[in-house]
This record gives sequence, structure tokens and C-alpha cells, in this order.
Amino acid sequence: MNDILYTVKEVSELSNVTIKTLHHYHKIGLLLPCKVNESGYRLYSKKELERLQQILFYRELDIPLDEIKKLMDDHSERLSILLHQEKLLLARRTRLDTIIHTIGKSISSLMRGETMDEKDMFKGFANAEEWNEALSGQNEHLQATYDMEPFQVEQTDVERLNNQATEAAAFMGEMARCLQAGITHDDEQTESLIRNHLDFLNKHGHKISAEDFVAQTRFFLSDEFHLRMLEDQQTGLCTRLRRRLPAQILKQLA
Repeated sequence: MNDILYTVKEVSELSNVTIKTLHHYHKIGLLLPCKVNESGYRLYSKKELERLQQILFYRELDIPLDEIKKLMDDHSERLSILLHQEKLLLARRTRLDTIIHTIGKSISSLMRGETMDEKDMFKGFANAEEWNEALSGQNEHLQATYDMEPFQVEQTDVERLNNQATEAAAFMGEMARCLQAGITHDDEQTESLIRNHLDFLNKHGHKISAEDFVAQTRFFLSDEFHLRMLEDQQTGLCTRLRRRLPAQILKQLA
């Protein structure tokens, strides 16, 4: 049975995306129709609707169109992309829920003519002080064990670090989920997760190569502090990360 084909007008009505936007997605190669009929009408199948859905999930995460195109062209496995997007959106929802709670308390305090506690005024807005406090234990360990200078977060770094932390939480959560599920046929899936993770970091201010990632993971395996952090999330997680690294990279570094 042939798939149902939709005109650009029908896709616009289904998705609440304007026809002009759909034309733009076509123009930049982000969402191509499956065919153009003799009358010049763009036609879309279920496959294109699924791709449009994934584009819109990425747009909710404020990812630019050119980055969305590269992410989707490089990693076309739908389930992996959807699971990754779900983790990112849930992390963002948690942060927004905290901010909404903060603004609600601010409104209540104002309506009651009360002064809001300063400690409650900025909940949900991660700042440099919170980052430095969170990193204090790691800094102490690295300084004592490896004589490394502590990493101090500046206020200008906060947004970048917040984005990286959200992505890292999504990545590690998904790797832990795979381990908990006992998946035995997940080489492609976990490698896709790693590639997505490295792509994100490189596009958001943290340049890292696949080789650097291998070296970093090996360091985690050898360092008790970092190994414990990973194992607290899921027993065997750190070993799994190393075992599931792309085989060609491990071969290069052997």
C-alpha cells in the first residue's frame, strides 16, 4: 500500500508550521518533499512528517537551523534522536518549573506587601557562585592529587556551562538507561549517542575530539573520584562508556 501524501498546505495545517517556513526548510535542504508532482506541488509522506516533528523538537531547544540540519544528516536513527531530545526537554522543563515557582512566589510576596527572601529570588537561575560551589569538591581533588589549578567559573561562562550541563545530564542518563535495559544490540545506538554528545560540545564552546573523549574516559576509569561519580549513577557505566567507544578510534589509539 502506498503512503498517503500530503500537500504543503496540509502539512502546514497538521503541524502549525507556516507554508512560508516549510518552503524555507525546503530551500535550505532541511526538509525536502518526497516528490513534486506535475503541477509543481510539493508532496510529503509520513517519513517527512516524522522529520518535521524532530526539527520542531530541536527548535524548542533553541538550536539554530544549520545545526539541526547537521545533527539530523549525521545521525538519522530516529529512536536515538527522540530519546536524546526527550532528555534535553525534560531537563529544561525542570529548570523552567523552578523558575515558574520562583516567579509565583515573587507575585505572592508582592500581593501580600511582603519582601521576598533574597535566597528565594534567584532559584532556577544558575550563577557563577553556584557553579564554583558545585565544582569545589572536584577542584580540591584535582589540586591535591594532580597539582592542577582550580577551575573558576566567571559570570560570562554561566549560560554556556548550563547548556553543557543539561546536555551532559541527558547523555549520561541515556547511557545509564541503556545499561539498565540490558541492551545487547546497542553498539550503533550508543555510538550515535556519543557522536551526538561530541557534536553538541564542539558547537557550544567546548572543543573536544573523539580521541580526547577516549583519553578522558580512560582517565575516569583510572581516577577514583570520577569513577565513583559515574558509578553512583549506574554500576558499570564508566566501563560501558569505554567499551562502546567507536572501534576505529580505539584502534587508532591502541
